Amino acid sequence: MSESSIKPAPEPGAPLVASLGAKLAAEGFGTFLLVFGGVGTALFASTHFTDPGANSAVYVAVALAFGLTVLVGAYAFGPLSGGHFNPAVTLGAAAAGRLPWRDVLPYIVAQVVGGIVASTALTLIGLFGPDAWLAGVQDAGFASNGWDALSPGGFGILAAIIIEVILTGFFLLVILSTTHPDRGTPFAGLAIGLTLTLIHLISIPVDNTSVNPARSIAAAIYGGIEPLSQVWVFIVFPIVGAMLAGFAYRALFDAARPA
Repeated sequence: MSESSIKPAPEPGAPLVASLGAKLAAEGFGTFLLVFGGVGTALFASTHFTDPGANSAVYVAVALAFGLTVLVGAYAFGPLSGGHFNPAVTLGAAAAGRLPWRDVLPYIVAQVVGGIVASTALTLIGLFGPDAWLAGVQDAGFASNGWDALSPGGFGILAAIIIEVILTGFFLLVILSTTHPDRGTPFAGLAIGLTLTLIHLISIPVDNTSVNPARSIAAAIYGGIEPLSQVWVFIVFPIVGAMLAGFAYRALFDAARPA
């Protein structure tokens, strides 16, 4: 072994930096958890608990499921990759200077793949479910996002666009604030998970809540032609909201100022 091949041991107490491969695996697993937990709850609960008066419980359960999956994922995988699990968050973090732009595309690919694997797993489970269960949830859109006929409350496309921009933007502001290297909090995962729960409580009636293109793509590919035809809104406008928030946060809160 040549001397040039010998790497010095890290100093005691020095932080270990995850490789890009480890970060991408963390993003893939985290996005899988989010889609499997959130979309899975929406599919299973909404088709099983259908008695009058149970709808509100399903509504809250779905909102909590998405929030809890992000909370758990943030603590489990966040130390490796930052715990984005969302292409909009990745692009917003890059806009805020928290992530190198060279890592953006690999992160997004890992997130989309993780989400699609999760929705595929849900479909495989459905194959062994009650008669016509899978066909029923696919006919209902597979918990996809949408407007007009696909909106739980009958809201139109402009309502979906506005709410996705606003809520994704504020979601990113919470993420950037609670994970700030100087001003962050050890309870960032809790704050982020509860924020996503609140976001779902607000916007499930409007468009079934996206704020995450990977989640929207994962559901739409099994939801049929109409959800696929509308998924572009839930790719474009969460990204718009997140990047606006990322650039704004950097300019307002991280700009260099004299002491």
